[in-house]
Amino acid sequence: MGTSVQVTPLCGVYNENPLSYLVSIDGFNFLIDCGWNDLFDPSLLQPLSRVASTVDAVLLSHPDTLHLGALPYAMKQFGLSAPVYSTEPVYRLGLLTMYDQYLSRKQVSEFDLFTLDDIDSAFQNVTRLTYSQNYHLSGKGEGIVIAPHVAGHLLGGTVWKITKDGEDVIYAVDFNRRKEKHLNGTVLESFVRPAVLITDAYNALNNQPPKQQRQRDKDFVDTISRTLEAGGNVLLPVDTAGRVLELLLVLEEHWSLKSLNFPIFFLTYVASSTIDYIKSFLEWMSDAIAKSFETSRENAFLLKHVTLLISKNELDKVPEGPKVVLASMASLEAGFSHDIFVHWAADVKNLVLFTERGQFGTLARMLQADPPPKAVKVTMSRRVPLVGEELIAYEEEQSRLKKEEALKASLIKEEESKASHAPDINASDPMVIDTNNKHTSLDALGQLGSGYRDILIDGFVPSSTSVAPMFPFYENTSDWDDFGEVINPDDYVIKDEDMDQAALHIGGDMDGKLDEGSASLILDTTPSKVISNELTVQVKSSLIYMDYEGRSDGRSVKSILAHVAPLKLVLVHGSAEATEHLKQHCLKHVCPHVYAPQIEETIDVTSDLCAYKVQLSEKLMSNVLFKKLGDYEIAWVDAEVGKTENDMLSLLPISTPAPPHKSVVVGDLKMADFKQFLASKGVKAEFAGGALRCGEYVTLRKVGVSSQKGGGSGTQQIIIEGPLCEDYYKIRDYLYSQFYLL
Repeated sequence: MGTSVQVTPLCGVYNENPLSYLVSIDGFNFLIDCGWNDLFDPSLLQPLSRVASTVDAVLLSHPDTLHLGALPYAMKQFGLSAPVYSTEPVYRLGLLTMYDQYLSRKQVSEFDLFTLDDIDSAFQNVTRLTYSQNYHLSGKGEGIVIAPHVAGHLLGGTVWKITKDGEDVIYAVDFNRRKEKHLNGTVLESFVRPAVLITDAYNALNNQPPKQQRQRDKDFVDTISRTLEAGGNVLLPVDTAGRVLELLLVLEEHWSLKSLNFPIFFLTYVASSTIDYIKSFLEWMSDAIAKSFETSRENAFLLKHVTLLISKNELDKVPEGPKVVLASMASLEAGFSHDIFVHWAADVKNLVLFTERGQFGTLARMLQADPPPKAVKVTMSRRVPLVGEELIAYEEEQSRLKKEEALKASLIKEEESKASHAPDINASDPMVIDTNNKHTSLDALGQLGSGYRDILIDGFVPSSTSVAPMFPFYENTSDWDDFGEVINPDDYVIKDEDMDQAALHIGGDMDGKLDEGSASLILDTTPSKVISNELTVQVKSSLIYMDYEGRSDGRSVKSILAHVAPLKLVLVHGSAEATEHLKQHCLKHVCPHVYAPQIEETIDVTSDLCAYKVQLSEKLMSNVLFKKLGDYEIAWVDAEVGKTENDMLSLLPISTPAPPHKSVVVGDLKMADFKQFLASKGVKAEFAGGALRCGEYVTLRKVGVSSQKGGGSGTQQIIIEGPLCEDYYKIRDYLYSQFYLL
């Protein structure tokens, strides 16, 4: 049998809940994505809690809450301790996303699911990979290779390819075929016939109208401009560091082109840090941005028309007048967007412009499903300092807790001291207290008076071998050699991760805004409480949804799946209706093995192929001529199977002359690419009636299908038609040059 593969959804099937899936490959457990939603409902993570301790590696695909939001909580509460792998942008922007989520909630609630330290701890051991980098696992994962590839949805977004014994398992959710201003399209179509493909049905029923990107951007900025010119404000609820990047570039370009003076504000707790990191990620962006930087040395994210803000107070100080504000969170459940919506919703001149579908059960989703005018109930919360009796009570409680902690620490140190020194105590010595009776010693000390007790608790630690208070003394147990004390160099090495965290917390962004704004919130220890009140908001402002989600639509998804033609297909993340629709389509047009498992339902998608490991003998390899094909080298081999001294299968040179074989043409020609190749050679070519017209007389056309139901390879031929002339032979030679002949 082939490589053993089992898939168990932990969250995000037959609905739009966060994504989290357990994929087991020959007993090695991958947790692919570890998402949570903006409601932070712990009940969603119950399936994860039951398997967290068995996870061997975590793969993160995108830097947003739906894909990695539960990572800090899972590591803190569930004992998840496996190594984590992601691209550099997913690591950096995911960290900032979680900071923004925590700070947004801490300002309006007693949020205690995780802390900033938990976030740092979860991200400090992430191994960062580059696109197409093959990373070989070791230990239990020996023989497994993982590699991230471009997804095209968010910066650093990943299609994961997991390879074992020549069989590929592809995890591709939230991918985008179209090139955008800041991202290239996905490379998913470059994978053909993987053993298993895990993908989502989120957009299966969403077929976008055939509209060019230029026209979509024009409609977007025209809608905003009309509102501003009428004296209204525009609110765009956005994510922290994901799709908002595309919106910023669209607005920046239009404002520069039209020389507009309306102010644009990007408001999150980590806005400055986000843009500073984005400026250094140009190599992860679209070819157009990279090429522009190479020629003009101008960074696309300098943002001359966008002001970065990290607090609502800064926005309140802006002079009255029409403005555009991009504020987190996109769900309107928390963050600056929630507060701004409450203040602006009652004005009919204002516009709330959604660029992505809100998460299920959130205020954004409710507004999109039932547009205004309407009345909605919202909760307005804010944190205020404690004063008067509340402050006194808080300080007394903190003092009591500190004394308890000090007493507990002193007892722990006493136990450690006894364990380390283990003195030989003479029980008949009248100067020695019986250390086996701790309660007696404490009571005796208490009889000396409360003053002495306070001194002992606050400043002194009673030794286990003395009746008198004394400062603690610990013997230096360091190792020594002929040259002095032995020093461990590792104690003085500053890890890269520690430096990264220090930079982020203490001036991580160049403008110093993290110090002044977000850092002050992090370091603020002023006693405070949260006060809340329910409001009914009359929503009279305009509300529009324009699709900037950056996901392939239903038509595109079906086309890509037909091209990839996996042997087995697993569908996750999408409404029940969308999942069932895509499942039925794929059963008819993609492959006969399509699965859509329920939560915690384990499905076995082990390949039906038989795989054998064979050794190539040196005698055989010395006569083989390889030809390079992309990242690989290929050759035709005539050999016979034998066994080595270790009883392992081996390919040996055949003892008789090799029989002749038919020539094998290797390659996958795309007609659009060949058209560009012909143009580079000076041959005029154009598509007409499904065929490629080359010059005046020659026509190329593809016949057959790329794949067939049942798992077999489709038969596809390229037909060249035309009179036998100079152009015919020249174009035929060009066509042959696109393939490899074995």
